[in-house]
Amino acid sequence: MAEALAEPLALRIQQNVDLHHLNTFRVAARARYFTQITAPEHVPALCAWLREHPMPHLLIGQASNILFRQDYPGLIIDFSLKGVRVETQSAAQVDVAVNGGEIWHDFVCYCLREHWYGLENLSLIPGTVGAAPVQNIGAYGVELSRFVRYVDAVELSSGSARRFSAADCEFGYRSSIFKHALRDRYLITCVGLRLARQSALVLDYPALQEALREVPPDELTPQLLSDTVCAIRRSKLPDPRQLGNAGSFFWNPQITRARFAELRQDYPEIPGYPEDEYVKIPAAWLIERCGWKGYREGDVGVHQEHALVLVNHGKATGAALVALAERIQASVEQRFGIQLVPEVRIV
Repeated sequence: MAEALAEPLALRIQQNVDLHHLNTFRVAARARYFTQITAPEHVPALCAWLREHPMPHLLIGQASNILFRQDYPGLIIDFSLKGVRVETQSAAQVDVAVNGGEIWHDFVCYCLREHWYGLENLSLIPGTVGAAPVQNIGAYGVELSRFVRYVDAVELSSGSARRFSAADCEFGYRSSIFKHALRDRYLITCVGLRLARQSALVLDYPALQEALREVPPDELTPQLLSDTVCAIRRSKLPDPRQLGNAGSFFWNPQITRARFAELRQDYPEIPGYPEDEYVKIPAAWLIERCGWKGYREGDVGVHQEHALVLVNHGKATGAALVALAERIQASVEQRFGIQLVPEVRIV
């Protein structure tokens, strides 16, 4: 049972907290300490507490991209401060500030109700708004970075607030400065986004084109696009409330065009998507060709509908899921000479 320590400025620090229901893999793990940020005054209190109690710390939203392979020896920080406000608006666009604790998909739905457009392709992505810039979330031909104006964050070691411009964030494919150089150093409190008042649907992705091919152009709406994205995601990805998972476990690897041409000689059907001098290969295709789709051993497995999704069928441990991931990586590298890199953060 969790025990409360002294609470500076109403900040509640708990000990020995069960993380089973705080990660979408639903693996058993415990945190030495845990706190939830629900008010602005909790942020400076948190920084002060960490200065007094130096230790490892980990920021989570819904822990939708984290795999605990063991108990966490430090402080887990759940930033749950919510709020959305309009900063400026015109007939063409609206600038909004969104607190980091907002649930991402709930925010997308809110935007649709307010007739703020652009995020439809990012519907149903798990996690919070604060986690979204860290990963530079993207789906179906759209990335968050195209909408970001700024990211407000607080340096945990000093308590100093800083506003990062979009350029400062160093966004890349599923990455940002917060994922690399500044990893775990800053708590993202707010994200500034610029959204459109008029819809400009992005329908380039093949799965969307197939799903919407019989819809007359004048019936295509942002809401329909969002609903379609949700339907596609639900058809491919299991609901973590029913089957523990974190969505795509590995990044789609990028290889040189020359290497792709070599692979095509042995595997004419291999899919590839050119990006500058590289070609992106679907990791799911590689994993499936190695025979892992639908694999199960005890409570660890690979989803039967999507080879890129590792799942917990019940009481799998994080260590067992990591071991399965390593076996998949080894088999893909042995057969194709391609190294798969986990998209999920293993702690």
